[in-house]
Amino acid sequence: QVRLVESGGGLVQPGGSLRLSCVSSGRLFSLSTMGWYRQAPGEQRELVATMNRAGTTDYPESVKGRFTISRDNSKNTVYLQMTSLKPDDTAVYYCNEQTFNKDTYWGQGTQVTVSS
Repeated sequence: QVRLVESGGGLVQPGGSLRLSCVSSGRLFSLSTMGWYRQAPGEQRELVATMNRAGTTDYPESVKGRFTISRDNSKNTVYLQMTSLKPDDTAVYYCNEQTFNKDTYWGQGTQVTVSS
């Protein structure tokens, strides 16, 4: 069983920045594909960013150029740097880990609110 703990959410003004962190308890974190997803009220959960064990990243067009995913395998941590935030980015952000044997785990989520 892997536990994921997110932090770094909060209230930010439009145009501002936030960095989310997610610490994994997994023993083979470096072999996992890590991802960030978000879910706004009344909406489906959607992909925000992924990074596989080789460091290859993927982003939807809605956040490309504004959000950056990174990882520190020595700390079992994945980050999401968010810049130029918009009110539409308001959501609960979830960390996701897909292990080398295809098990999937989710964090509890952290709220990001973009508002003036």
